[in-house]
Amino acid sequence: MKRVTLFCGHYGSGKTNLAVNWAAYLKRQGHSVALADIDIVNPYFRSADSRRALEEQGVEVIALPFANTNVDLPALPQEVYGLVQRRDVYAVLDVGGDDRGAYALGRYVPYLREENDYEMLFVVNFCRPLTQDVPGALEVLREIEGASGLPFTGIVHNSNLGEETTAELIERTTPLASELSERAGLPLLFTSVRRELAADLRRDDLFILDLQPKLF
Repeated sequence: MKRVTLFCGHYGSGKTNLAVNWAAYLKRQGHSVALADIDIVNPYFRSADSRRALEEQGVEVIALPFANTNVDLPALPQEVYGLVQRRDVYAVLDVGGDDRGAYALGRYVPYLREENDYEMLFVVNFCRPLTQDVPGALEVLREIEGASGLPFTGIVHNSNLGEETTAELIERTTPLASELSERAGLPLLFTSVRRELAADLRRDDLFILDLQPKLF
């Protein structure tokens, strides 16, 4: 596990749920953990929605000033600069998945490159319109890399239809994730799945998710 983990994917990829669950996972491993929500793209579904639950677990949460409101300003908290520079905490960043979101990440790239202890993970959901196939997903991946100036280091398979997700859907889309991994030249690190579906899959590459609670 790297000190900084960045989850980035197109709208609807499920990266926010992953970021929240990854922060909680790191905390369970005994680490000091902070989660930063720097998604300036989507003002309506942010990791700040889980703030109270995470803070009760001892996870520090840094959110946009106007998270959970109808105001969406592209201003990022100053604390995020300190977070990427600190070496005493595991940092998880939830990053917006279009050009605006990737450009916002760009301001932290020099610090991330200097320490060189990060994972930049592309979260792919093959059930979303712009990432329904490997060429589309690869195009989105490359666009984010170009806008942010930071290359991805791995892929996370997170195909889902929310509550309608089935084990069969995950198995059916896994070959697409493997093909994307091969064509992008990046490792497929894991497949994420809701806790109640894990027993039906019986695989050792799963990361178990608890759906993000809506607390506001």
